[in-house]
Amino acid sequence: MLRFAVLLSVLACALAGTIPDGLLPQLDGRIVGGYETSIDDHPYQVSLQRSGSHFCGGSIYSHDIVITAAHCMQSVEAKDLKVRVGSTYWRSGGSLHSVRSFRNHEGYNSRTMVNDISIIRIDSDFSFRSSIREIRIADSNPREGATAVVSGWGTTESGGSTIPDHLLAVDLKIVDYEHCRSKEFGYGRKIKDTMICAYAEHKDACQGDSGGPLVSGDRLVGVVSWGYGCGDVRYPGVYADVAHFHEWIEETAREV
Repeated sequence: MLRFAVLLSVLACALAGTIPDGLLPQLDGRIVGGYETSIDDHPYQVSLQRSGSHFCGGSIYSHDIVITAAHCMQSVEAKDLKVRVGSTYWRSGGSLHSVRSFRNHEGYNSRTMVNDISIIRIDSDFSFRSSIREIRIADSNPREGATAVVSGWGTTESGGSTIPDHLLAVDLKIVDYEHCRSKEFGYGRKIKDTMICAYAEHKDACQGDSGGPLVSGDRLVGVVSWGYGCGDVRYPGVYADVAHFHEWIEETAREV
């Protein structure tokens, strides 16, 4: 999903071959070991775009609100952003919306990646249909080992420089906070209580998937945030823990 080689937001930029100013990666986030899918299977998925290029993913929360990662929204202005919804392809189809405003979590720290979550309000309401739907947010975490899926247009290998046009997804298993920081994996205390992990051997999100949805039980449980490499057996993908931020999401969506 994400990797420490490049920031997930960066990976999305790689899709166009160049990284827009202000979006230099700190971590990695793309789909590795996944499969082609359709927006009809992930109608909450959005593509965040800048200068006509995809750079991050996001999830539809309501008719005019998108949830993404705070690291995606660093050094950008609302007027320069677009959100494409309702399309399996980030370059075309669906509908493209301007961004009115956004707000990063007040406690976001780019060094530790705690509180890596942001709320975007678009200018014009989404017209919900089979390919454009909101997703409910988790109010509690799924159990250890629960099935989950992450989707996006991120690169398909760690350090990759191009992104696919077609939406990809990968099936993973939830790794809870304590397990993710255990000696079985390599993160240790870098995993904080604002984070949740997901893992499958040689499968992961990667650059360009940042900000995108981790879904389990038809709920948004995570936001693609960071990780070391992509698909490394020692390093699960790390996500902002949506259940932890449930109240903040609801309040910020009303105020942004």
